[in-house]
Amino acid sequence: MLKRIRVIIATIVFALITLLFLDFTGTMHVWFSWLAKIQFLPAVLALNVIVVAVLVILTLLLGRIYCSVICPLGIMQDIIARLNRKKNRYSYSGEKRVLRYAVLVVFVVLLVVGLGAFAALLAPYSSYGRIAENLFRPVYLFGNNILASIAEHFNSYAFYHADVWIKSLPTFIIAAVSFVVIGYLAWRGGRTYCNTICPVGTVLSFFARFSLFKIYFDKDKCRKCSKCSKNCKASCIDYKNMTVDYSRCVTCGNCLEQCSFDALHFGMRAKKKVERGERKEERAAKQGVDEGKRAFLLGAALATTGAAIAQVKKKTDGGLAVIEDKEAPNRTTPITPPGSYSAKNMAQHCTACQLCVSECPNEVLRPSTDLMTLMQPTMSYERGYCRPECNRCSEVCPTGAIEPIKKEDKTSIQIGHAVWVKHQCIPVMTDADKDQETVECGNCARHCPTGAILMVPLREDDEESPMVPTVNAAKCIGCGACENLCPARPFPAIYVEGHEMHRVL
Repeated sequence: MLKRIRVIIATIVFALITLLFLDFTGTMHVWFSWLAKIQFLPAVLALNVIVVAVLVILTLLLGRIYCSVICPLGIMQDIIARLNRKKNRYSYSGEKRVLRYAVLVVFVVLLVVGLGAFAALLAPYSSYGRIAENLFRPVYLFGNNILASIAEHFNSYAFYHADVWIKSLPTFIIAAVSFVVIGYLAWRGGRTYCNTICPVGTVLSFFARFSLFKIYFDKDKCRKCSKCSKNCKASCIDYKNMTVDYSRCVTCGNCLEQCSFDALHFGMRAKKKVERGERKEERAAKQGVDEGKRAFLLGAALATTGAAIAQVKKKTDGGLAVIEDKEAPNRTTPITPPGSYSAKNMAQHCTACQLCVSECPNEVLRPSTDLMTLMQPTMSYERGYCRPECNRCSEVCPTGAIEPIKKEDKTSIQIGHAVWVKHQCIPVMTDADKDQETVECGNCARHCPTGAILMVPLREDDEESPMVPTVNAAKCIGCGACENLCPARPFPAIYVEGHEMHRVL
């Protein structure tokens, strides 16, 4: 019964968290973004005392049940381990305590010194987020686009096309390597990653040792058949000594299901019964009688994993000419989303889980390729701009790296300012070419939502001078509408330079 309940809850949680990263319609986060906020590390970084306290209390009551039913990376490992149908393939192994604590110390040090991008490589929820965003999402979108093509054939708008593209090659590679390494460890050894590397698992193991409800042996019934140890993906059941390492046990219930002699139980361990069992075992040892025991751990859920597909499209102008894609300008200061307050706050709190990147409907957010902020979200405007009415990234961030902001307050937050590049501007270039008629533009001024851009004559004393933009930096909020809609290629004639510290206008 324990295993069935765990599998049902884990399946629901895993499916919903995965859909948070796959969904591009903006509907899932309204109902289920809280699932990201109850993950252990995001709750710690967000100083969400209530969530952290509940998870600690849950661990003190039931052991590391968090790792089995809430952590998506733990559930993914169970799924992969379950796909390996080979029976009785596990065995008991001692705790790798030095390795576990060394990884935890390194992880904490990285967080304290502000190197969250490197700490994110070890964070379980963040690792799964990158895998879902970079590997599962392209497959999901590719399938959606197939359905959209079919629906379009029947004049239906039930589905619509979505762009499939690699937002950051380094992050994609890291996600792919993480999936292969963690998947291999799960295929071969079950919960090897959880119990030797995962810093969250190590922290929870401190509390799990003292959990109220545990899996324990009835030494009167145990026959030492070893099935419990052979089916324990955590490798924490020593059937010879009839003991369970509770620091590694994830309370999956697989051992209970495998025990044929009803020698394993989950509950409060009865002290008197244990003492009677221990005395009986001592008497049996003197008589040369081999008394026994049996059964332990997990089963999993069902799911499929995918590989990433990059879909490249050519854009055409009326079917006549290929439009050159835009390239990102070289910004002196990267742009961080409204609500992040500063680049420093982002670096300290972000775990690079990619949820905000997945949720951005305007394709503005993408993982940073800078070494110090690797995989953390940064903004660029080649595909869209940060619309004043959108605050979705601030709604889904589970760590406090992007604080919630209201839509009406967003237009007063200055994340950067526009910079005009004279030699790139189309009116300037065509004015300089005596063989070509001067082309008027003004796209940036027409689409600026704050009125920070005005068109002025290039030459004040010339009535026929082309009009060019001038930027009022005090009014500009850095939304990127001007940069995105500038027709200059490959680099825009006006771009946004980020601010280290955001300002409120």
